[in-house]
Amino acid sequence: MKTNGACRIRALSGSQRTQRRRRWRRMAQKKYLQAKLTQFLREDKIQLWKPPYTNENKEVCLALKDLANRYSNKLGCCENEVEKIIEEIRCKAIERGSGNENYKTTGIATIEVFLPSRLKKDKRNVLETRLHISGGDLRSKIAETFGFQENYIKIVINKKLLQLGKSLEEQGVTHNVKAMVLELKQSEEDVRKTSQEEEEKQNEAELKEKRIQRTKKGLEILAKRAEMVVDPETTPYLDIANQTGRSIRIPPSQKKALMLAMGYHEKGRAFLKRKEYGIALPCLLDADRYFCECGRELLDIVDNYAVLQLDIVWCYFRLEQLECLDDAEKKLSLAQKCLKNCYGENHQRLVHIKGNCGKEKVLFLRLYLLQGIRNYHSGNGEEAHEYLNKARLLFKELHIDPSKVHSLMQLGFTPQEARLALRACDGNVDHAAIHISNRREELAQIRREEKEKRRRRMENINSLKGMGYSARAAKQALHQAGGNLDEALKILLGNPHMWWLNDLAPDPSSRRESPPQESIDQLVYMGFDSAVAEAALRVFRGNVQLAAQTLAHHGGSLPPDLQLSEEDSSSTPSTSPSDSAGASSASTDEDMETEAVNEILEDIPEHEEDYLDSTLEDEEIIIAEYLSYVENIKSATN
Repeated sequence: MKTNGACRIRALSGSQRTQRRRRWRRMAQKKYLQAKLTQFLREDKIQLWKPPYTNENKEVCLALKDLANRYSNKLGCCENEVEKIIEEIRCKAIERGSGNENYKTTGIATIEVFLPSRLKKDKRNVLETRLHISGGDLRSKIAETFGFQENYIKIVINKKLLQLGKSLEEQGVTHNVKAMVLELKQSEEDVRKTSQEEEEKQNEAELKEKRIQRTKKGLEILAKRAEMVVDPETTPYLDIANQTGRSIRIPPSQKKALMLAMGYHEKGRAFLKRKEYGIALPCLLDADRYFCECGRELLDIVDNYAVLQLDIVWCYFRLEQLECLDDAEKKLSLAQKCLKNCYGENHQRLVHIKGNCGKEKVLFLRLYLLQGIRNYHSGNGEEAHEYLNKARLLFKELHIDPSKVHSLMQLGFTPQEARLALRACDGNVDHAAIHISNRREELAQIRREEKEKRRRRMENINSLKGMGYSARAAKQALHQAGGNLDEALKILLGNPHMWWLNDLAPDPSSRRESPPQESIDQLVYMGFDSAVAEAALRVFRGNVQLAAQTLAHHGGSLPPDLQLSEEDSSSTPSTSPSDSAGASSASTDEDMETEAVNEILEDIPEHEEDYLDSTLEDEEIIIAEYLSYVENIKSATN
C-alpha cells in the first residue's frame, strides 16, 4: 500500500528482562509438559476422571502418584512437577465434565477466560453465562469478576473481537469457548500501588481507545475516497501497488474490502513495531475479517494475507497467550500455502519478477520460528527442533554485518535500504549499492509516469470545464471513461444530471431565477422551442452552451429527470437560522476527519518493502531460547 501521536514505550531494566525471561521459560516448559503428558494419557487410554485415579467424591487417588512416577521417568523430569501437572489435567477434566452436565440441564455455558500475563495464576479462570446475553453484558461480567474497568478491555473469541451489541449466540459463542482479554489499562488496584502514575495511566488508556476509534474512522474515510474521484495533489488517498511499486486495478466489488484490510494491517503493524500488542491485535483481526471478503483468486496472488497470518500468530505469542495458540497451526499452514501460491515453487515466480528472493526469506524465518514454537507447545519436540533449526540456519544467512550497513549509509542510503539491499544481494556491498540506485531510479520513473498521467488528466478536466461543466462533473466523467476525453464527453451528454455535481454547494434559488431574454433568444435562434429553452436555461443556471448541448443531444427537449416541477419554478427560497451553525459543525467534522486521516497516513511506511525489513534481534533471542528448551528435553531423555 502506498500513500501520496507520539508514543512512549517504557524501558525494562536488566533485572526486569531477566525475570520476564525466567517466567516465560517456566510457562513454555509447562506448556510442553502439559501437551506431552496429554499425549501419553491418550496413547495409554487413561481417563483421569474415573477410578483408579478419582474416587466417587471426585478426589484424587494414590494411583495418580504411580502414574506420575512412570511418566517422569519417561520424560526425565521431576516427579513432583509431573504429578502436579497431571493433577491439573485431572481437575480440568472433572470441571469440564461437570460443566457439560450443567449446560445440558440448565443451558448455562462455561467460558474459559484467559487474562493478561500480569494477572495469570496457576488456576483456570472460568465464567458461567447464558448465551442469549449481549457481548456488552459479557464484557461487564468479565470486568466485574476479574477486576477490570470494562471500557478499557476488549474480548477476543474465536479469533474475532466481541461485538457489544450482538448476542453471544449471534456471534457463534458456544459452551466451553475460550475468551481472551486484551487490556488497555491496568486495574485500579494496581494503579493505586503506584499512585503517582494514576493520572498518566488513565490518560494513556483513554488515548489508546481514542486511537483505535480514530483508526477506524480514518480508514473508512480513505477507503471511501478510493471509490471516489479525488485530486491527488490536494487530497490524501490510498492506492494499491504491486511488487514493483506500480498501481494495480482491483475489481470495484473487492476494492473497498481490500483497502480496509490492508489499512488495518498497516496500522496493526505500526503498533507491533512499537510493541503495543494489545492494540495491534484488534487491528490485525479486523484486517483478517476484511481480507475474508476478498476473492480467493486475489488472495492467492498477493503475499499480504500470508504476512497477516504470521503477524496475528506473532501477536498472540508476544502477548504470552500460549493457551490461545491452538489456532496457530491452521494460520501458519494458510500462510505457508499463500506464500507458495504467491512466490511459486522454490520462489521461481518471485525471482522472475524481482530478480532475487533474499528479502522475502525474512517471512520464511518468521514462519519456521512460529512453527517451531507451536510444535514445542504441542509437545512435539523433534518437529520443534527441525523447524527451529531451519529458522536458525536462515537467520545465519540473513544476518547482516553492521559495518556493511554503515558503509552503505556513508554513500547516502538509509539503514532500511541498506538491510533490504544486502539481503537481496547476499551481503555484497557493491551489488547492494547498485541495487538501491536502480530501485530508486525505477521508483523515480514510476513517479514521473504518474505525474504525466496527472498532467494529462488536468488538461482533460480543463477542456471539459471550458465547455461549461464543473470540475467535479469533469472528474467523475473522466473516471468512468478511464481517462478518455471523448468518452467522458459522451457520458456527460448522455447523463446531463451529472452537471449538478458542482464544486460548491448548489444554490436552490438560482434554479428559480428567470434567465435573460437574450439567452432565450439565442437558443430560439438555434431552432429550439422558446418554453423549452427557458426551462433548460433555468436548469443550467443561464449556461447557454450546456443548455444547447443537452437539448441537441436529446432531440430538442429536456429529459424527464431534469424537468423542474411547478413548485421548483415558482416558490420563494427560504433560509434557516441554523445554516451558520451547520457550517460551523461541518468545519469541526472536517477537522476531525483530517486528524483521523493524518494519523493513518503517519503509520503507512514510505518504503513499499517495509514489511520485509527487520533487524531480526527478537528472532535471534527467541530462536536461541527455544532451541535451549529442546536441547534440555533431549539431554533429559538420553
